[in-house]
Amino acid sequence: MRTCRVMRKESSFQVREAWNLGSQLGWVSEDDQFVFAVGWIFASVALRWDISHRNLSIFEPVYAASSPPERRRVANSRRANHSSRRMSPNPQGSTPGLLPRNNSIDRSLHPTTSPQTSGAARPPCASSPPADWSPQAERRAQDEEDPESGPHSPNYGEKDQVTYPEGGLEAWLVVLGSFLGMTASFGYMNTIGIYEAYLNTNQLSDYEQSTTGWVFSLYIFLSFFCGVQIGPIFDAKGPRLLVLSGSILLLLSIFLMGVCTEYWHFIIVFGILGGVGTSLIFTPAVSSLGHFFFVNRANATGIAAAGGSVGGIIFPLMLQSLFPKVGWAWATRIQGFIFLGLLIGANLLIKSRLPPKPGGSVLPDFKIFRQPAFLLATIGTYFLEWGLFVPITYLVSYALQTGAMTEAFSFQLIAIFNAGSSLGRWAPGYLADKFGRYNTMIATTIGCMTSSLGLWLPAAVLTVQGDPSDSTIKGLTITYAVIMGFSSGSNISLTPVCVGMLCDTEEYGRYYATCYTIVSFGTLTGVPIAGAIISACGGAYWGVATWTGLCYVCALAAFCAVRVINAGWKLNVLY
Repeated sequence: MRTCRVMRKESSFQVREAWNLGSQLGWVSEDDQFVFAVGWIFASVALRWDISHRNLSIFEPVYAASSPPERRRVANSRRANHSSRRMSPNPQGSTPGLLPRNNSIDRSLHPTTSPQTSGAARPPCASSPPADWSPQAERRAQDEEDPESGPHSPNYGEKDQVTYPEGGLEAWLVVLGSFLGMTASFGYMNTIGIYEAYLNTNQLSDYEQSTTGWVFSLYIFLSFFCGVQIGPIFDAKGPRLLVLSGSILLLLSIFLMGVCTEYWHFIIVFGILGGVGTSLIFTPAVSSLGHFFFVNRANATGIAAAGGSVGGIIFPLMLQSLFPKVGWAWATRIQGFIFLGLLIGANLLIKSRLPPKPGGSVLPDFKIFRQPAFLLATIGTYFLEWGLFVPITYLVSYALQTGAMTEAFSFQLIAIFNAGSSLGRWAPGYLADKFGRYNTMIATTIGCMTSSLGLWLPAAVLTVQGDPSDSTIKGLTITYAVIMGFSSGSNISLTPVCVGMLCDTEEYGRYYATCYTIVSFGTLTGVPIAGAIISACGGAYWGVATWTGLCYVCALAAFCAVRVINAGWKLNVLY
C-alpha cells in the first residue's frame, strides 16, 4: 500500500501511464501479486526510459517529437488531461484513469471479453481495464481527442498550439522573396570559385593560394558570424530593416569589385562588405520561413535555398562569357545590376508573421550548449561547413591544374556543381518532411563523404600519376561535381530546420545564430587550410580531397549521435 501511494505521487506522468499499462497487462492472471508486480515493473522501466519520448514504440513506429522542450510540454498537457479524466464521473461504465469505451475501436485487435477475476481485493493502484481495451486503441483515442498535440501530429508539442498557414498566397510569396534574396546573396557565395580562379591568374597572381584564400574565407566567415547579432534582432524587430541594409552593402560590394586592384581592396570590398551584406540578407530570409511553415518547413526552406544554386549556375556561366568580352570591371557591374532587381523583389516580399519579442538581448546564449543534442548538432554543422566550401572554392582551379579539361569547361564545372546543388537543396527538403529531417541529413552527409573519398580523391591521385587518359579524370571529376553538388545542397537547406527541431519557434533566431557563430569559425579557416594543404602537396589536390572527406566523416558521426539522443536506435522512427 505504501508503494502504491508513492507511485501515485510520482511527478512523472509517464510513470503513472506505465503503471496503468502494466496493471492492464497483468490482468491475464488471477494472481493479485502478479498484477501488482507487472505494474511495478512497467513503472520502474519508465523511470529509466521516457515513454513520452518512446510513445509506446514497442507497439507501433512513431514520429519522434521535434524537441525536448516540446516533449516536456506535451507531458504536462497529458498529465492535466489524465487528471481531469480521473476526477470526472465514469462515462459508459469506463474505468477511472482510462479513456471511455469507444465503439469505433477495431475489436479484432484484442479480446472482447473481460478476463474472469476472483473476488479478492485489488491493489489500490491497479484498475481493471474495459473489455475492449488495447494500447493501440487507447493511443488512437487520445490522438482523436487532442489531434493537435498527439505524437502522430506534425505539430506535436508546439508551444501554446501555435498555428501555421503551411501555404497560401502570403506564405508562398515569402518563399519567393527568400528565393530571390538567396539567389543574390548565396549566388554571390557560390561564384567564389570563379573569382578565385580569375584573381589568382590576374590581379592577385603574385600571391599564393593560401594567402588569397583569406579573401574568400573572410567573406564566408562574416556571412555566418554576423548571425550572432542578426538572429536576435530579427526576433525583436522583424526582417525589413535587416534585408534593406544587407541589400545596400551587397550592391556596394559587387559594384566596387570592378575597381579593386590590390589585395587589401578585395579584403575590404569582397570580404567585409560582401560578407556582412550576405548575412543581413540570408539570415532573415531563412528565419522568416519559420513563421509560416512548420510541417512543411524543410520543403519551403529547400525551395528558398535553391535560389543560391540557381545563382551559382547563372553567374559563373555569365562571367565566363563576359570576362573575355567586356573585362573584369563591366562583368561584375552587369552582375550587380542583376543583384539590384533580385534584391528589390526580396525587400518587397520577405516579412514575418509571429509577434516580435522586443527588448531581447542580442548577445549569443551559449548556455544552450548545455543541451547535448544542440551541442552535437553544432559540431556536425561545423564539420559540414568546414568541408563544403573547399570544393566550391577550389574545384575550378583543380580542373585547370589537371590539364584534362579546357579552360572554358573548367569554369563551367562550378555551374555543374551548382546545378546538382539546386536539386539537392529542394529534394532533400521535400524528403525530410516525409522521412525525417535528421534521417535525410544523415543520408546526404553519407553522399558527400563517399563522393569526396570515392571520386575526387581517386581523380586527384590519377592526376598526379599521369597514367590514365584525360577522359577518366574528366569523367570522375564531372561525376563528383554532380553527386557532391546534390548531396551538399542539404548543407544549406536542412541545417536550419535541423537546428529548429531542437528549440521553440520563438527562440529559433537565437538558436540558429548561436549555432552559426561557432560554425563561422570553421568557414573562416577551412579555405586557407585547404590552400595550405595544396601548397604542402606541391600543387596536387589529393590532400585537400582527403581533408574534405574526413570533415564529412566527423559530421556524420555528430548527426548520428543527435538522432540517437532524441529518437533512439530504431531505424523506423521518423526524426
